[in-house]
Amino acid sequence: MESPQVVSREEWLAARKELLAKEKEATHLRDAVSAQRRALPMVEVDKDYVFEGPDGKAGLADMFAGRRQLIIYHFMWVRDTDQGCTSCSFVVDSLGDLRHLHGCDTSLALVSRAPLASIERFRTRMGWNVPWYSSQGSDFNYDFHASNDEAVAPVEYNYMDKETLERKNMGFFAQNDQDGHALSVFLREGDRVFHTYSTYGRGPEILLTTYNALDFTFLGRQKHVSQFPHHDNYGGESHACH
Repeated sequence: MESPQVVSREEWLAARKELLAKEKEATHLRDAVSAQRRALPMVEVDKDYVFEGPDGKAGLADMFAGRRQLIIYHFMWVRDTDQGCTSCSFVVDSLGDLRHLHGCDTSLALVSRAPLASIERFRTRMGWNVPWYSSQGSDFNYDFHASNDEAVAPVEYNYMDKETLERKNMGFFAQNDQDGHALSVFLREGDRVFHTYSTYGRGPEILLTTYNALDFTFLGRQKHVSQFPHHDNYGGESHACH
C-alpha cells in the first residue's frame, strides 16, 4: 500500500476542508438517526426469563440494578473450544469504565448461552468486571434472535429469515444451535420492562474504540473484526468465530 501523496501545506488544507464538510454531513446524519432510534416505539416484555449469574438466579429486571435503562450485549459462545468469541471479546475490551453509563441511569450486562462456570472462567482469564449472565435453558436468546434453532423458533437474524440469510451467503447464522452477536436495549417503568431496540451484524460496531481510533489513520482498520485475537493471545493463534 503506497503512502499518501506528498503536497504543500496549502494543498493539504484545501483537501482537509473538503473532507471536513463531508464529516459534518455525516455527523448531522448520525445525530438524526440517533434521534429516530430514540423515537422508536417499545414492546412490553411479557415473559419471565430466568438467568444465572454470579449471585444466583436473576430475572431481566434484576439486571437493571435499580437503574432505568439496560443495555445487553448478546455475547457469542464458541462451544467447540468452550470460550468466548474473539470478535465479541474485542467488543467487551472496548467498553471502558461502566461507571459513566451508571451515572446516566444505565446498566450494561453480557448474556451468553453457555454454562455459568465456563463464563466465569473466561471472564477471569480476560480480567473483565462487567456483569455476565448465562441464558442457558431459557428462551431469551431465541426470542431476541441472538440464537437460532428451528426446533425452538423460526430462524431469524438481523431481521432476515432463513431463506434470505442463505441467499445473502449468511447461512452461518441460519444453522441450528447457532448463536450470533447482537445488542438489545430495555427500559424499565416501575416493575414493567420494555424492549426498545436491537441491532445485529455491524450494528454494535460503534462500540469498537480500536476501530474508531484506526479510522483516523492512513492504514485504517487493517483487519476484519474476526481477525483480532483474544487480547492475551497476541503472538499466538487467533481463533476466529467462523
